[in-house]
Amino acid sequence: MYSLKQAAEAVGRGKPAILRAIQKGIISGTRSAKNEWLIDPAELHRVYPPIARSDSQSVQTERGATPDAAVVLQRENELLKEQIELLRDERQDLRRRLDQSEEERRETQGKLTAILTYQPEQKAEAQPEPIAKKSGLLEKLFGRDKTKM
Repeated sequence: MYSLKQAAEAVGRGKPAILRAIQKGIISGTRSAKNEWLIDPAELHRVYPPIARSDSQSVQTERGATPDAAVVLQRENELLKEQIELLRDERQDLRRRLDQSEEERRETQGKLTAILTYQPEQKAEAQPEPIAKKSGLLEKLFGRDKTKM
């Protein structure tokens, strides 16, 4: 059986909150011979979930830290973890985009290289045959051919 103080510590609430719950009938409690409230743990945890206490939390509570401060720190820790996960997702997205951009750059570079180095096939054009000149009168007389000179 919990005392009022132990019950409040077990669920992270104040003693007045537990006492109000008893008076409203939300949880049941009995009075001891010393006129102290006794609360069954099963009855208390039916309404209020137990809080997990580690040794570090107990030390903080002893040094004057309130349970609310521990809850605030726990929530801040959760938010920081969420932010870390968002940053990881963003980093993965940026890496994916960088890889995609690099691939597009390589494709474009290949296309530009192909365009700049394009040399159409040159068809071997037939060399025009030298036109046979008509032989002049002197060539006919002396038998010279100008093409052989």
